Amino acid sequence: MKKIAYITLGCKLNYAETSTYERELGKEGFEAVPWNKGADVFLVNTCTVTEHSDKKSRNIIRKLHRISPDAPIFVTGCSAQMRRSDIEKIEGVERVFGATEKSLVVPAILEKVCGTAGCGKDLGTFFPAFSSGERTRSFLKVQDGCDYKCHYCTVPYARGESRNIPISDIIPQAQAIAAEGIREIVLTGVNTGDFGKSTGETFFELIRELDKVEGIERYRISSIEPNLLTEEMIDWITSGSKFLPHYHIPLQSGCDTILREMGRRYDTAAFARKIQYIREKTEIPGGPKVFFGIDVIVGFPGETDELFMETYNFLKDVVRPAFIHIFPYSRRAGTPAAERKDQVQDSLKTGRVQMLEELCARLHEEFIEANKGVAEKVLFESTDRKGMMEGYTGNYIRISRPYDPALIGKIVDIVI
Repeated sequence: MKKIAYITLGCKLNYAETSTYERELGKEGFEAVPWNKGADVFLVNTCTVTEHSDKKSRNIIRKLHRISPDAPIFVTGCSAQMRRSDIEKIEGVERVFGATEKSLVVPAILEKVCGTAGCGKDLGTFFPAFSSGERTRSFLKVQDGCDYKCHYCTVPYARGESRNIPISDIIPQAQAIAAEGIREIVLTGVNTGDFGKSTGETFFELIRELDKVEGIERYRISSIEPNLLTEEMIDWITSGSKFLPHYHIPLQSGCDTILREMGRRYDTAAFARKIQYIREKTEIPGGPKVFFGIDVIVGFPGETDELFMETYNFLKDVVRPAFIHIFPYSRRAGTPAAERKDQVQDSLKTGRVQMLEELCARLHEEFIEANKGVAEKVLFESTDRKGMMEGYTGNYIRISRPYDPALIGKIVDIVI
C-alpha cells in the first residue's frame, strides 16, 4: 500500500476537493498519512487569496521536499493556477494542475506511483467534489468559478468562469453523503448563488431539490452574494425547509463610495433591506435569532478614516451581525485595485482590523445573550476535547457538553 499525505490550504471548497482526491485514491490502495510520517507522494492543494497565501503554499512545498526528497509532489489549487511557472521550478514538484485540470490529478498520481494511468474521467472543466470522513457534516461543491471580477480579487482568474454540473448530477452526491450517515450538508462554491450558468438552471431550483434528499436533515449555504439571495428564496427557506437560519453574506464595505470602487453589485441601502427582510421573515418572539456572518475588507485603496468609519458604523448600528470575517486588503497583481496610487498603509489596516475585531467580539456576545433561554437543536460532533464534545445549533451557536459517544451525529433538543 502506497502512503500519501494531503496538505490543504484555503477555503472549504479546497477541503472538499482534497477529500474527493483522498476518497478516489483510497479506492486504488493509497493510505493517507500525516505529512511528516514518511509519505511516498504528496498532494498539495494551494490558495492564492492573499500574497501571504501564495508564499505559504510555496514554503510548504519546499518543506515537504526537505522532509522527503524522494517523494514526488503534485500541486493543485488556486496558487497552482496563478503561479504555475514559479511552482514548477520548485525542487521536488512533479506536476502542477490548474483550474480546469483537476480531473487529471488522480490519474497522474497513479501513473507516477503505480505505473498505471488509472481510470480518469472526462469531467470537462468542473471537478465534482464533497468532503467525507466526518460523521456529522459534509461540504458539497455545487459551483465553481466567478464572472464578477471585483476590482481587488484574483479568484475569477484562479478558478475560471462560473460553471456547474446539472442538478441531476448533484443529487446523487447528496444521497451518497446521506448514505454515510451524515446529517448536515454545507453547500460550497466560489460564487454559490450563481449556480446554473452552464446548465440553464438556478440556485433556487437546486436547493429545492436538495431539500427532498432523505437522510439529510440540515443544510447551510457557505456564502452567497446579497444580490443573488432573493426574497422568493428567503420566503421558501423560512417556510419550513431544511435550510438553517445561518447566512454568510459578503459585504466587503459598508461605504457606498468604496463599494462602487470595488466593483460590487449593490449599495448599503440594498444590503440593509436584505438583512432586515431576512430578520422579519425568520425571527419570531422567543425564537432563535438569525446568525449573520459578514465578510469585510479593510484598507481598500482610497479608504480614508472617514470612509472606514462608515463601514464601522454600518456594521455596528444597522447590520449587527453575529460574526465579522475581517480581511485586510491584499494587493494582488493584475487587478485594477493594485494599480491605484492611493494604497492604504499597513499600520492603518492593522488598526482598523483591531477595531472591527473588538466590535465583532462585542456583537457576538450580544448575539449569544439574545439567544439565551431559546429552544434549539444541536448536532453533536465526534471530537473529544478533554472530556467534552461540541456541536452547533441551527443558528450556529457552539454548544459544549460532557462527552457522550451515543450523541455523536445525533440532533438533540436543548435550551441555550
